[in-house]
Amino acid sequence: MKMPTPKTETIARRPEIIEALRAIVPGEGVVVDENELRVYECDGLMAYKQLPLVVVLPQTTAQVSQILKKCHEMGVNIVPRGAGTGLSGGALPLADGVTVGLGKFNKIIDVDYENRSVVAQPGVTNRAITDMVEDRGYYYAPDPSSKIACSIGGNVAENAGGMHCLKYGLTTNNLLGLEMVLMDGEVIRLGGKHMDAGGLDLLGAVTSSEGLLGIITEVTVRILKQPDTAKSLLVGFPDIESGGRYVAQIISAGIIPGAMEMMDKMAIGAMQDFVDSGYPLDVDALLVMELDGPQAEVDFLTGRVREIALGVGSTFFRVSENEAEREQFWKGRMSAFPSIGRLSPDYMVMDGTIPRHKLPDVLGRIDKLAKKYDLRVANVFHAGDGNLHPLILYDANVAGELDAAEAFGHDILQLCVEVGGVLSGEHGIGVEKRDLMGEMFTENDMKQQQRLKCAFDPAGLMNPGKVYPTLHRCAELGRMHVHDGKLPFPEIPRF
Repeated sequence: MKMPTPKTETIARRPEIIEALRAIVPGEGVVVDENELRVYECDGLMAYKQLPLVVVLPQTTAQVSQILKKCHEMGVNIVPRGAGTGLSGGALPLADGVTVGLGKFNKIIDVDYENRSVVAQPGVTNRAITDMVEDRGYYYAPDPSSKIACSIGGNVAENAGGMHCLKYGLTTNNLLGLEMVLMDGEVIRLGGKHMDAGGLDLLGAVTSSEGLLGIITEVTVRILKQPDTAKSLLVGFPDIESGGRYVAQIISAGIIPGAMEMMDKMAIGAMQDFVDSGYPLDVDALLVMELDGPQAEVDFLTGRVREIALGVGSTFFRVSENEAEREQFWKGRMSAFPSIGRLSPDYMVMDGTIPRHKLPDVLGRIDKLAKKYDLRVANVFHAGDGNLHPLILYDANVAGELDAAEAFGHDILQLCVEVGGVLSGEHGIGVEKRDLMGEMFTENDMKQQQRLKCAFDPAGLMNPGKVYPTLHRCAELGRMHVHDGKLPFPEIPRF
């Protein structure tokens, strides 16, 4: 895995860059000490690490604008960083780049119940938005497992989802507007509190752009009314294939649960051991499902999903009796990552998405791959929309295990594309999946996508080396033909 060759002249100008940044963000807003920089050397993809040239922590949009304008003038690369919880290496620093941390952008600016919207700075955590409005009966629907820590700006950059994305959509379906600073320092606004904006869908283009187009400094999201009734269900199966068939039959019956999460036997045991969620240990697959809406609808659908469960051989079926029990059912699933962390010193989280009807086949083939690489894998995934999260367990201190885990993950993602799926459902491409982009797109496809980046960032200074396996110069991309003007990529430091 490679990144753009560091510019030695930029590294040599480090004192000049630090002085320029301190003139914009005084005090402790510029981080230069090596030990302090190590806090920023990676995101949630901890297999790859790189000390940034320098870190700057602005507090205002004006400061962000001045930082980008100055770096644009000096030809210095920029890496935007939110909470650092990303799992694809999107915030991996550059040795010749300034990391711009948005942690101090942590305020909710406006709550508008009439327009059912919240305006927040990008460093506000996902969960904080719901905390702000739930006493009035509202909530923010996208709910990634890291919602207590991940930032809303990062959610936009990666188009994060979560347990309830099946019924209520990903970030893109709940985003109304944003403010963003371009690489030359220009501040633009896209969308607003209204549901639709005229003209080109630039808001859609920025969502999931992984920090390649600009730095988001304000986000407007829609909030929803809490449903009248919500019940959680635990549905167990003797094998993972039966669980996969159950998911397919639920959706084909026209039933759209609020959430539908599945886990295999290893994950069930790890989660139940971590926190008592009432999970049965004598099943090979468990589905945690939520039905919400009017009481009569929830009661009717509970009966329907029970019938379907019996029809595919379910051996366990339990419905929450009250709110406390409903929350208990979800505690295990929300603790998936720390639960698995107790089983292995290291693990790698995949993020491929497949057609729902392919679940039984793909899960069976993942099991065969685990035997091939002699590594354990725990499967936890958003079953309703086919977003797989296989967790590959390994020990980086054992020679060859990290290489085997990477190869295993590579095969899983190739498999997802092979059966008609995609490389990422919500974690993004970053550096983790970047070299697999050719599995989904032709070279011309990727060049066309990079032309959009060039419209926002002609100098190619914004988060270079992420998403695309080949970095093309914008001047060359202006011509609609293949060229050989490629920038070399050195190896990423890996630990």
